[in-house]
Amino acid sequence: MAPPPLVISIQSQVVFGHVGNSAAVFPMQAAGLEVAAIPTVIFSNQPGHPTLRGAPLPPDLFADLLAGAWERGLPQRASWLVTGYIGSVEVAGMIADFVGRAKAANPGLRYLCDPVMGDHEPGLYVPAALAGILRDRLLPLADLATPNSFEAAYLSGRAMATLPDLAAAAAALRLADGGTLIATGCVLADSPPGHLESVIAGPHGLSRHPIPRLPVALPGAGDLFAALIVAGLARGRALTQAVESAQGLTAAALAHADRIGAAEVVLSDPGFRAALLTL
Repeated sequence: MAPPPLVISIQSQVVFGHVGNSAAVFPMQAAGLEVAAIPTVIFSNQPGHPTLRGAPLPPDLFADLLAGAWERGLPQRASWLVTGYIGSVEVAGMIADFVGRAKAANPGLRYLCDPVMGDHEPGLYVPAALAGILRDRLLPLADLATPNSFEAAYLSGRAMATLPDLAAAAAALRLADGGTLIATGCVLADSPPGHLESVIAGPHGLSRHPIPRLPVALPGAGDLFAALIVAGLARGRALTQAVESAQGLTAAALAHADRIGAAEVVLSDPGFRAALLTL
């Protein structure tokens, strides 16, 4: 029997709640993937709570974890590599080196860059220098990129008002050859009322995927969405199918979190967990 697809997931980790790897690892595992999770920060919880403990990983410790991944041969046998929230400029540079080396060692490796760096209401919440590394070093390696509409606009220098804007942004991001942009949370001039759209812009053109807008926006939703796309693709779904499945499952997790008054996305709903097994 062939081993399950391996995903290397490099992003934040929290003790309580579901953001970063704490939102992404379980859904991918439930879908039957093997996941090697490497933390960029270890916090007690996401920053929206009254207190926050923990810290970004010191660069020497983070470098040691990357060295351990190489010693176990993980980049050489992984099918996917995912990056999310990064806690420091120095670690961002190490990740760019790691991704470039991993893709050179394993030409079949696909890289999804989720450039977690800001949103419309808070604006940019990472240092500008870190955003620059995302734009100039990580996105050019990415086979898939999943920025929200704020991040896509910031990184590309393009407005996100029309479908041609999305096409221009995809070109401006300079993704890897054949790379595809999946811009999330888009409200375009002609979006259906009361809906958000994920827009796919890649070598095969553009496609729009609207979904009803929920009256809730919680941390962890983007991390979950990206993980669910990888799960769908690794299990053989076409990209449009993977995106629409990820949208539906993320919406279900958000709706459940809203019902129980949670401060971030929740993964415990029985229907959500059962659906993961069908991926």
